[in-house]
Amino acid sequence: MPFECTVPAVATVLAEDERAKITRWDFEPGATTGWHEHGMDYAVVIMTDAVMAYEVDGVVTEKEVKTGDSYIRPKGVKHDVKNAGTTKLSFIEIETKR
Repeated sequence: MPFECTVPAVATVLAEDERAKITRWDFEPGATTGWHEHGMDYAVVIMTDAVMAYEVDGVVTEKEVKTGDSYIRPKGVKHDVKNAGTTKLSFIEIETKR
């Protein structure tokens, strides 16, 4: 079930070609991406110190993230991401096309 949201996260596509799509995501406190699923494998690089929450398969995980933290996920994982802190959360998402 998606997080309750009063303001959506803002996605800005920075670059895209036949190999990859790079998007910057900016979240005010409480903002969410909304429930979604990626059609491509992707990597995320955190741009701000913040508190990120995400839900996958009904399990909510909340954790502090630091600038430069990163992770890789496979396509097809249905999830929602939320800024669970009091400061802005931003990250770069790099989706790889095949």
